[in-house]
Amino acid sequence: MTIWNEVAPRYHKRWASEDKGPFASTKKLVDSVDIKKGDKILDVACGTGVVTKKLTQKVGKTGLVVGADTSVTAIQIAKKWNANRSNLLFVNADAENFTFSEKFDIVTCQYALFFFPNASKALKNMRKSLKESGKLGMSVHGHRNRVPYFGNILDAVTQFIPEYVPPGTPDLDRYGTKKSFRDEVKKAGFSNVKVKDYTFKYSPGTFDDYWKNYLKYVAKPIKEKLNSLSKPQRKELKEMIRENTKPHTKRDGIIKFPWEVLILTAKY
Repeated sequence: MTIWNEVAPRYHKRWASEDKGPFASTKKLVDSVDIKKGDKILDVACGTGVVTKKLTQKVGKTGLVVGADTSVTAIQIAKKWNANRSNLLFVNADAENFTFSEKFDIVTCQYALFFFPNASKALKNMRKSLKESGKLGMSVHGHRNRVPYFGNILDAVTQFIPEYVPPGTPDLDRYGTKKSFRDEVKKAGFSNVKVKDYTFKYSPGTFDDYWKNYLKYVAKPIKEKLNSLSKPQRKELKEMIRENTKPHTKRDGIIKFPWEVLILTAKY
């Protein structure tokens, strides 16, 4: 959470507010839950309000959207970015422990399930918040082999910094397959669980653009670990990553990565 509070402003400016990078799939998630005018929707782990903003445009003035996130920084950005919307409320709340007296028609959650320490508890909590006729809409990144934007760097960095991600830390690959994603949601009591994959292309520019932006946007604790490497190690790391990107690099030097997102829908 400390890291998320730090990177939220950069994450919002670089990608979220522009519907770029992973947010190219946000509309697919919103469309998947078949929103009606007047619906009441809970957006769990709403971050800086990207999904939330699209939801408010669908429910109309008679509907209500509640965005919930544990990050104070992200909620502050979300409130500012979504100012003057009468059908929207943002709250600081933990996905595993929130309680609302209101029951919702729909619960959404984008790119967060893999980060919850106790994903099963969070899912059961979401189900408790739904009406018996309610729907769930969620999305996660595919396995890192199918999201080389992440994998090309992680596969190399972890050879130089084995503790790059501390042991036991939730990671992006937890639900990176349809089966693992579907099974976790079914286990929480949801029915009619369906998962579809959506793959789009994302270009970070040239390799130098990709590398420079990684160093620019990476969280402070990780940056400190990278800075602890010797110059020869950093050079070797950079070349290893460059080699990983070659299958996705065009003749003009521009990288075009495929990016898989798994979009799940379920009923109460």
